[in-house]
Amino acid sequence: MFRRILIANRGEVATRVLRTCKRMGIEVVAVTSQADAELGWLKEADQVVCIGPAKSAGSYLSQENLLEAAKQTGATAIHPGWGFLAENADFAARCEAAGITFIGPGPRVMRSMGDKIQARDTMSALGMPLIPGSPGEVRDLKEASEEAERIGYPVLLKATAGGGGRGMRRVFGPEGLKEGFESASNESMAAFGNGALYMEKLIVAGRHIEFQVVVDRYGNAVHLGERECSIQRRHQKLIEESPSPALTAAQREEVGALVAGIAAKAGYRNAGTIEMLRDATSGELYFMEMNTRLQVEHTISEEVTGIDLVELQLKIAANHAIDPTPPQMSGHAIEARINAEDVEQDFRPCPGTITRLVWPEGEGIRVDSHLHQGDEISPHYDSMIAKIIAHGSDRAQAIARLKQALTDLVVEGVKTTTPLHLRVLDNEAFLSGDYDTTTLTRMLEA
Repeated sequence: MFRRILIANRGEVATRVLRTCKRMGIEVVAVTSQADAELGWLKEADQVVCIGPAKSAGSYLSQENLLEAAKQTGATAIHPGWGFLAENADFAARCEAAGITFIGPGPRVMRSMGDKIQARDTMSALGMPLIPGSPGEVRDLKEASEEAERIGYPVLLKATAGGGGRGMRRVFGPEGLKEGFESASNESMAAFGNGALYMEKLIVAGRHIEFQVVVDRYGNAVHLGERECSIQRRHQKLIEESPSPALTAAQREEVGALVAGIAAKAGYRNAGTIEMLRDATSGELYFMEMNTRLQVEHTISEEVTGIDLVELQLKIAANHAIDPTPPQMSGHAIEARINAEDVEQDFRPCPGTITRLVWPEGEGIRVDSHLHQGDEISPHYDSMIAKIIAHGSDRAQAIARLKQALTDLVVEGVKTTTPLHLRVLDNEAFLSGDYDTTTLTRMLEA
């Protein structure tokens, strides 16, 4: 096992990885930008290195600065967390070239899954059902029009290098294609430096369901069940739960075994997530993309399986074999992402100082956050400040525990999305389990 690792991330992400490392007796090198240098969580690290200014390009996205920090501190492995460089194949390759273990998949498979068209081709060849779509990139408006007519409206334009809902536009008819194509391409270019798009059939009112898979270097592959991520706004997830109310135990076993086997055949290694969309009419699950990293919502898979996914990542990276037997799932878990945003002002970010902070406690409650009272919420980074997770013997108990936890949560000095989470937990569609990716939008428009 590694003696010392560097965590190439910040805040809640880095804290989550750090706590598993400390439990395993692994020394941790934390990195910080100048904007984050006074945050309280850094005191938990064995070493702290300031890697640059507030802007991510000069700090958390600077491959040179991160590699130099690892070299100077004697870290032999780098955990990228999620976000920033976690899915950057070039960074993984540079770590490899420098003799530093990248705790994640190798650069080859990361590239194959990072390009959405290549990922679709790979998964299709291995037997994964795909959403009907273009055979490759739609290079201009003429090709987009031809593909839309062949597929049939409504369609979804998606960035080939995309993620997080950026470079994505719904088009319901020919009259909206030109604007959708241009805005999706421009947004993709700004976000990823690549304006290329492809097209899929738009599945209206589908359900976003993803499977957690883990594969070791010996080809042992296992799935840890699925997560339901359909409560989302503009493709950004707000609440996730496991297991999904939409799947039966038989479906879970069948699809889980399929995706784990396909990940192994694709040469994947470490933890990854197969994201799928469930058609409301047929109930069929279609492949959307594979995330070659740990997900924000990995916590709920941990709660229902009792497995620490970061520990599993570290062991796989250190060439340990895993047990390919799917773990027994116990109970139900739900996660609420707490963002420093003003829901009444179109989810405007709310940076500032946390003047009072009281985390919820109680049976089945888990809080993942890096924050302490007095910490500053920076305007330079993502607005998520915490995750509140509730585990119960069944779905009803998990919901009740999460509602109580959110009621007990006190965050003063900045506005948060907590009131919206409480609204969702009281929503009839959510309570029944019969909800989809349009549910939150309809709630907000009501």
